[in-house]
Amino acid sequence: MKKLVSLKTFVSRELPRLRKKRKKVVFTNGCFDIIHAGHVRYLTKARSLGDVLVLGLNSDSSVRSIKGPTRPIVPEGERAEVLSALSCIDYIILFGDPTPLKLIETIKPDVLAKGADWAAKDIVGGDIVKSSGGHIARVTLVKGKSTTNIIKRVLEIHKLGH
Repeated sequence: MKKLVSLKTFVSRELPRLRKKRKKVVFTNGCFDIIHAGHVRYLTKARSLGDVLVLGLNSDSSVRSIKGPTRPIVPEGERAEVLSALSCIDYIILFGDPTPLKLIETIKPDVLAKGADWAAKDIVGGDIVKSSGGHIARVTLVKGKSTTNIIKRVLEIHKLGH
């Protein structure tokens, strides 16, 4: 099965089939620039909250608008390829907006998973998910594990000439 699909394809082909089988759809999103253990643990936990995990993956232009002109480090096609290799992810939908609001409005997942660093009231699309009978799950993150920290560490090591 090809995991990277368009929103249109997912909504017209996959979602009706999943709903008919009464599968619990979990949605999460992110940049996932340099994949690390924290990402894998987060995605595995998100997947455990339902039957199917749909990942909204920020496009390169979206990452730049959020993280700045030097990001992403890894291009969207490669990020999608690496994420597709993770068994916990069932579908990946690339999106170019700063937030996944359009995806959430369209998919109306049963569970919206987001890192616990987000306050429930600040989770984009949370109100939509709740109003359609779903719920928000705040997933605990692995302390100190982030792409930003990896970049800082690499820069420190190379500045010191190690």
